[in-house]
Amino acid sequence: MNRELARVIAGQVCIHACMAGTRMAAPLLALRQGYSAAAVGIMLALFALTQVFLSLPAGRFADRHGLRLPIGLAAVAAFAGAALAAAFPVLPVLCLSALLTGGATGAASIATQRHVGRAAENPTQLKQVFSWLSIGPAFSNFIGPFCAGLVIDHGGFRLAFLLMALVPVFAWVFVRKVHELPPVARPAGEQPGKAWDLMREPMFRRLLLVNWFLSSCWDVHTFVVPVLGNERGLSASVIGSILGAFAVAAAAIRVLLPLIASRVRERTVITGAMAATALVFAVYPLMRSALSMGACSVLLGVALGCVQPMVMSTLHQITPEHRHGEAVALRMMAINASSVAMPMLFGLAGAVIGIAGVFWFVGATVGLGTRLAWGLRTEH
Repeated sequence: MNRELARVIAGQVCIHACMAGTRMAAPLLALRQGYSAAAVGIMLALFALTQVFLSLPAGRFADRHGLRLPIGLAAVAAFAGAALAAAFPVLPVLCLSALLTGGATGAASIATQRHVGRAAENPTQLKQVFSWLSIGPAFSNFIGPFCAGLVIDHGGFRLAFLLMALVPVFAWVFVRKVHELPPVARPAGEQPGKAWDLMREPMFRRLLLVNWFLSSCWDVHTFVVPVLGNERGLSASVIGSILGAFAVAAAAIRVLLPLIASRVRERTVITGAMAATALVFAVYPLMRSALSMGACSVLLGVALGCVQPMVMSTLHQITPEHRHGEAVALRMMAINASSVAMPMLFGLAGAVIGIAGVFWFVGATVGLGTRLAWGLRTEH
């Protein structure tokens, strides 16, 4: 990993950590102020909701302006969101903070993914850089909430929000020295198109559908494991450890991917991940002990953790270079819309067919989707 890539990843981590810390602190403060779980749920949805609506404008902006300006504006928005929470720690302002920090994270991710994808010189480098890049959010999802929680216990919520506000400032410090790539000109004679025109491409539609299948698996695991663990009589700390094992396994496989990127093909990894996920989902509800559930969690983390770099590598190979920002934005819209809607759907389905039924239904759907993944082609 070269110095330029390290700077870009560090900038993304700073903005994402601000959002992750705020996402942990704001609901906790609202609950301590006596607000209902429903109000807190709405607040949490706002972190993802902004990214659904802002992704396309952010993608087009990144296509026009590159990396530094979008990251700078995202840092300002994240700073403002956390600073407002520090100054006015009341529910309406906390909801505004969720909108600002969530939107900033989405915009920064789009600009970052577009930049590193363009900087790669061949498919092997694409897989390598996106493997390194995917480690950033895993790290910031740990460091943001950890630091916020530590400060809350020793200095209170205002100080925690203030710390979160300072973190995005370092994003600009890291990114301001990154060299901008030359702008990409639209091919001569090509008229400006709508982002949805990309959906006319069969490979792009196929990739988005496969990505949605797998991101739904991530959501169902996060949602269902606490319910399943409660049915098994497991303690909160044990359930948290099972989910933590999943996150550690997902991060670990992403560390290894750059080392083997030249030996694997994107569609092979994605198809294998879907097949493995279907098998794990088939046996997961049958596991009775914390140890066996933890083993399933680790296997699932390995399978799903290796998908994002391969999806991003494929996306950059099958879409026009001057529209990479829009393509990344459409993918992010789909993922965040899923993260808003799927937990509610899983909850309704669980009430009808049971938690085990949710696992088996999603696993069967993903298993049937392996044929779609195997049909992915990156050749021009």
